[in-house]
Amino acid sequence: MRLVAIALGSLLAASPGAAQDATTLLHCGRLFDAESTRMLGETSVRVESGRIASVDPGWLAADDATRVIDLREHTCLPGLMDMHVHLTGEYSARSDVERFRLNPADAAYRSVAYAERTLLAGFTTVRDLGSRGGVNIALKKAIAEGRIPGPRVFTSGRSLATTGGHADPTNGWRADLMGDPGPKEGVVNGVDDARKAVRQRYKEGSDLIKITATGGVLSTAASGQNAQFTEEEIRAIVETARDYGFHVAAHAHGAEGIRRASRAGVASIEHGTLMDEAGMKLMRKNGTVYVPTILAGEWVAEKAEIDGFFPDLVRPKARSIGPQIQKTFGKAYAAGVPIAFGTDTGVSAHGDNAKEFALMVEAGMPVLEALGSATLRSAELLGVTDRLGSVAPGKLADVVAVPGDPREEVRVLERVSFVMKAGVVHRPAPAP
Repeated sequence: MRLVAIALGSLLAASPGAAQDATTLLHCGRLFDAESTRMLGETSVRVESGRIASVDPGWLAADDATRVIDLREHTCLPGLMDMHVHLTGEYSARSDVERFRLNPADAAYRSVAYAERTLLAGFTTVRDLGSRGGVNIALKKAIAEGRIPGPRVFTSGRSLATTGGHADPTNGWRADLMGDPGPKEGVVNGVDDARKAVRQRYKEGSDLIKITATGGVLSTAASGQNAQFTEEEIRAIVETARDYGFHVAAHAHGAEGIRRASRAGVASIEHGTLMDEAGMKLMRKNGTVYVPTILAGEWVAEKAEIDGFFPDLVRPKARSIGPQIQKTFGKAYAAGVPIAFGTDTGVSAHGDNAKEFALMVEAGMPVLEALGSATLRSAELLGVTDRLGSVAPGKLADVVAVPGDPREEVRVLERVSFVMKAGVVHRPAPAP
């Protein structure tokens, strides 16, 4: 029995995901420096006790007590960060029915695979912006406790909506089933409800607040763009959230909802499809970050052409709103709106997050700036630049690698070859 235990311990120590106590030296062919938005040449990154100990030019020699990981043919990057995912589901033609048939436990089991796919795709930190039944909060805890592999999760818990709004959980239900959900279920009507809904998310263990400031594409409701909160309600949410150390993310497609949300002090606008020049000016003035989710727009536009894939109320919204996000992103980037990386993955497939990079570059953002949006800019949005967002001494050792140089071919970012999160290797480097 003792020999079996020793052998099992040795196996765990050598496997991906096992804790690594030894000093590790990463020999990188190139390293993206998120703090200067430059690509450095040959670099050695020393990792000790889960943190970056040093970053040095060239490939340093190692002593016998140091493990060396050969990434000389690869580009090393800070762990990538996606500011808009939904880890507890993945949209399909069955989704409209499954919301009635599946229990929170079903979503929880599925989320385990989705979380691991996200991590192995190079995304070591995410914002999960809404699910039901507390599943995303439980998932966050399980990952943080090391029970399952996945990215570091900051979650909003349940999204906040108005009655009939984009995140009203009873949209599309039969009349006798709709009832009248309130703040506990994330439905807000008036300032008092708004404050109570924020406090309920705090009680449940959320890290931030997500509101649906306008209609949306995939909800079973007629409008995808109308403003759905008063500015007074949004301001009450923002002010109450601030008391608990939360920031507020606002799903918003329509121009009026975007303007209201920015004026009321939200930290980020998600999607921003019909953002106008006045909205862009407000966002620059207020420092409101834009999280574009181009990938989701492309995905819903594509699926809208398949008969029967979406419910009848959803299909026209997907056709009209989806294709516009990339154009809006290009205009917002050119106008100097601050941008953080986000995909709305869970609409599209988990693990495909990096496809967003090519869409950003296609719309006019240089690849190094796109990488900056998925590293230091996202860390700034989360308020965690002291420990995440760049490969620098003292920060957590979140390092990923891709084969080749993304400046030459952006799609190499979709072929992650190495993943380390807080010093633990989850995707080992390929043999040289």
